[in-house]
Amino acid sequence: MENMQYAEELLREFLVFRGFTSALQAFESELSTDIGKGFQVDRILELIFSVYVPKFQAEKLVGLLNFFKQCISSTEMVLITTISKLEVSILRYYIVHAIQFERKDKLTEFFGTYGNDLLQSGQDWMPWFAIPYLKNPSLDPQFCVYFSREWFDTLHLSFRNFLSEIFNGTRIPTLLKISTEKNTVKRLKKDIRQLNDKLSQLQALLEDKDAQLCLLRSMASSATERGMIQKNLASHPISETLVKGAYEEVKFPFGGLGECKDNFTTDHQGETEDGDQDWDATSPCTFSSGLALSKQEHCSSSTKLPVRDGGAKEDLQIFQENGGEVQIEEEFPEVKVEFQETFLGHTSPISRCRFSATGNNIASASLDGTVRIWTYDSSTSTSRNATIYCGAEIMSLDWECKSDRLLLIGTADGGIKAWNVDAKRVVCDLNTSERYPRVLDVKCSPVEPIFVSAAASRGHGSSFIDQMGFASLTVWNMKTWKATTVLPLGDDPPAITSVCFNHNGKILAASATDGMIHMFDMSAGLQITGWPAHDSAVSSVLFGPDETSIFSLGSDGKIFEWSLHNQGRILWSKDCNRFFNHERADFCRHEMALDATGRRLLVTSNSVRSPIYQVQGHHTRGLRTLPHTQAITTVDWHPTLPIYLTGSADHSVRVTSIS
Repeated sequence: MENMQYAEELLREFLVFRGFTSALQAFESELSTDIGKGFQVDRILELIFSVYVPKFQAEKLVGLLNFFKQCISSTEMVLITTISKLEVSILRYYIVHAIQFERKDKLTEFFGTYGNDLLQSGQDWMPWFAIPYLKNPSLDPQFCVYFSREWFDTLHLSFRNFLSEIFNGTRIPTLLKISTEKNTVKRLKKDIRQLNDKLSQLQALLEDKDAQLCLLRSMASSATERGMIQKNLASHPISETLVKGAYEEVKFPFGGLGECKDNFTTDHQGETEDGDQDWDATSPCTFSSGLALSKQEHCSSSTKLPVRDGGAKEDLQIFQENGGEVQIEEEFPEVKVEFQETFLGHTSPISRCRFSATGNNIASASLDGTVRIWTYDSSTSTSRNATIYCGAEIMSLDWECKSDRLLLIGTADGGIKAWNVDAKRVVCDLNTSERYPRVLDVKCSPVEPIFVSAAASRGHGSSFIDQMGFASLTVWNMKTWKATTVLPLGDDPPAITSVCFNHNGKILAASATDGMIHMFDMSAGLQITGWPAHDSAVSSVLFGPDETSIFSLGSDGKIFEWSLHNQGRILWSKDCNRFFNHERADFCRHEMALDATGRRLLVTSNSVRSPIYQVQGHHTRGLRTLPHTQAITTVDWHPTLPIYLTGSADHSVRVTSIS
């Protein structure tokens, strides 16, 4: 129904083109009354319970209810029975309202006009004809329930649910599908262009990889041949001069054994075989001879494969072992993937992506101000899928913790939007003060109907951190959609970059650009402690799995796990600075995410791969994700499963399930 306005404009244009002026006037006249209110549930409820009933417009009320009965197919017996029962209840609410406001004249008029129809409906209306003559009908056992607030609330909710059901199930006219189909065709064409570009990149990548593979095979073959020659020479002792002469006649790609070093550098640039990441291998490859000569000779060579700008360099060691076999060792092994899905619906770098509370839906945002709601599982309903245009850069996302119904969106122009995924509309559009326009983070309480927004004033600088000024930390009520508390931070406090609730919502942790971590008691609305955690700005903060510790990620790439029992004590640390490129931090605000077990910590990266650190047990060995084609700008974990999200500057979002 969201394309109703567009369809009406098309119809006006057609009537004008054909010269049907009378039809156009009749159309405009009908629109001015529009008894169905564009099939918008809230407008219809407001019309009935705030206009027709309070103003005693019985004729319009009955006409509207008859209109809804006409909208239902005669084969839908359950819906027909339901609308008949709701009609009876609404008309009885009209009578009760007239009695409460002592309008017996309206009661007499109502029964005089519709009395015969009511008696023929067979809905037990006979006792209601006596209600105008009762002294106090609200105390009568037969009618007292209709005067209660609970009965009215139940009627209001039941009618809302019914309208939502019939409108969602109504067959959409072809005219209303034009806009949707046009957007679908446009999106498919864009996807085709992106896939063609990706195909061209993969073809070029394949050629580069073939060249690199030939190079490595040549190196292995040369090492094997050299080993065989040395073995033969060792079994047939000859003079040193003849040995040198023999080596001079053998043409090795790395030069003779008499040379100490020869550097060989390839000019091939490419990505890994799965098609997404350039990599760098710069390590000494030493081929040692086991030949007992009067003068032992060595040869070393270096192979360098270029890495994409800002990429993390992973050391590869190529060496000879067991008869000349060449092996390659990598510092971070790649994750074992069970499945991976890639979402290509965005047209600019991804700024944030988040799983919903159940993990069934995903919200992803890009720098062009677009939020997409989608699902990765084909068995999950796509009825909630939507595209939200916010008109400003999206800086923060968070789902309501108790359900998948509400999504909070923070923007760079001070806006906080609450999107209802079932109604597919913005139910509330909030604004921070003009002094703090950048909503850096929003977090919903896991227990209470509140959320906290971390907003910042505008700073001066080129990097993301330098663009943030002073901080404002505000608590909002999600029932009234009003600010309730501003948490104290002192005078002109540095910007708050990240906030996090503990499991019961009693404590809030906040990280700041001055390297501090602040802890707040939410029931009192006061700061209870804080400590300097980093020498640089803190980009992200998370409670540990058992909530006896807290993790912090600095903009310098250092990760600390702090004890909450012994403040200031570091339980675990990791330096992932090699995944951070500060020269490219103009739009990337690094963050981290813990999986459901609290054992794996996933961190964003200026490289095309992200590290996954093993936290529990303090293992030093980590893993690396499958590559994107550009930097990884945002990450998240599924709330219950070993599935993670990575959003990238290459406009894609990937869902990866690991073993």
